[in-house]
Amino acid sequence: MNQELWEKAVAFHGHACPGLAIGVKASEAAVLKLGIGQSEDEEIVCVTENDACGVDGVQAILSCTMGKGNLLYRGTGKQAFSFFNRTTGEKIRMCMKPKNHEMDRETYMHYLLDAPVEEIFEFSVPDFDLPEKARIFNTIYCELCGEGAPEHKMHLQEGKKVCEDCFKPYNRGW
Repeated sequence: MNQELWEKAVAFHGHACPGLAIGVKASEAAVLKLGIGQSEDEEIVCVTENDACGVDGVQAILSCTMGKGNLLYRGTGKQAFSFFNRTTGEKIRMCMKPKNHEMDRETYMHYLLDAPVEEIFEFSVPDFDLPEKARIFNTIYCELCGEGAPEHKMHLQEGKKVCEDCFKPYNRGW
């Protein structure tokens, strides 16, 4: 484990924990398996299947962020991360192996940081394609609340452009 990178991730996240260690190790595995480094723009894409502490490790180490459009959330709840290298076309998915429940929290965190990535993750190829690059959309203002949202998030309701919050979906039970 690279102590400097761990400290950078802890500073970003706010504290050391096993969840953060998972994200740091996922980032380490992506670096090893895909030969990547920090992402200046969208050349590296991470699709995270969870919204837990580990995502902060990916942001801190690889600079994949929601704001840049190269950190995407796919809410399966699994401790799984898929990484895509736009430059080479390579991709890899890693999913946590079952936890050894005999370890306490601190011991488990150190195990995660020190163990080889092959002990921590199952590796496979993602079953979905590389997401398209982030697009910039026009802002449309809701005719009910007046708040702006990107055009692809707006709805047409009774002849008015309305945002997700104001939209009342039509559902007859199925």
